[in-house]
Amino acid sequence: MAQQSLYEILGVDKTASADDIKSAYRRLAKKYHPDVYATADEKTKKDAEAKFKDITHAYEVLSDPQKKAAYDQYGSEDGPQFSGGNPFGEGSPFGAGGFEDIFSSFFNGFTSRGGRQQARRQQVGDNIEHVVNLTFKEACFGVNGKEISFLRMEKCPHCKGLGANSPSGIKVCPRCKGSGVATTQTRTPFGVMQTQGECPDCNGTGKIITDRCIECYGKGRIRKQCTKKINIPAGVNTGNSMTINGEGHAAPGEGGTNGMLLLIFKVAPHPLFIREKNDISYEYPITFLQAALGAKVTVPTLDGTTVLDIPEGTQNGKVLRIKGKGVKDLRKNEYGDIYVHIIVDVPKSLNLKQRAILNEATSVLSGAKYEQIEKFNKKLRDL
Repeated sequence: MAQQSLYEILGVDKTASADDIKSAYRRLAKKYHPDVYATADEKTKKDAEAKFKDITHAYEVLSDPQKKAAYDQYGSEDGPQFSGGNPFGEGSPFGAGGFEDIFSSFFNGFTSRGGRQQARRQQVGDNIEHVVNLTFKEACFGVNGKEISFLRMEKCPHCKGLGANSPSGIKVCPRCKGSGVATTQTRTPFGVMQTQGECPDCNGTGKIITDRCIECYGKGRIRKQCTKKINIPAGVNTGNSMTINGEGHAAPGEGGTNGMLLLIFKVAPHPLFIREKNDISYEYPITFLQAALGAKVTVPTLDGTTVLDIPEGTQNGKVLRIKGKGVKDLRKNEYGDIYVHIIVDVPKSLNLKQRAILNEATSVLSGAKYEQIEKFNKKLRDL
């Protein structure tokens, strides 16, 4: 089976915009996030984790203009991969960027000053995505001090990220001599050229741990359950997210800063209210007498009740609007509306007295105007 392209993984075309790519990633990330499958069987959980990793990798490449350009041209975000054949033919790495791009690819991530891009990236820890479950009213009104719990990689308290029991337990990597850079030779159409990359023995750190920390076993970080209290603004909905800087995973090694904590909200449905953006709707039953004669009824709202005027002659399915009683807009001090769908409830199982009264009312109402019946009869006559 052919390997899926990064575009196929996200379900977008090569012409997709940055917003389309971001939207596709968010949709798939929510669907396959590990938290969603926390209670699933092991196979389903592993499949979802693998899918989530593929989605994340595809987004990391396609959301980065340089990586995306390299992937579109060479099929890999790492740049051209020489595999024989005519180097000057179609798709040649020498076509668009010239020799500058060729030598840039050989040094794979190194700047002209010798600084390593990978090393700079490692100064910030990975981000954490966490699903926050909210009740319907919590989402509508917001909540202060909402407590959430999540797993996070933190600096080892024993070695402070060093990975060793003491500084003497760390030696200079003999292969790269502490530079974190290893030189390998690559055969190219121009002969053998040297390529610099991350040292595989020390993973680019330039150090080898000889006396591993007794707490983290040389990793420099430990996994810990964290509890935080957050303030959630009024008006959030399922799929909305909030980012908190510095609350993600700790950076590997000494120093560095934590990544970000990305909170994705999931709102539980309400037994009565249905939300559409900032508007609320629900069905409200009335008697056929209330519908015919009109009435004032007490109807529910998000924050209590209000009096609603039922006009005389209200038909089944009529929608009445209560302005400004919906959900607060997430970004503005404005509120949506409530739409009440009227249901005329016809009684069943009438007793003899009730039947007699209704039969008498029927004769009294023989001259009344029934708009829906008249419209239907007109259609019949026009057939």
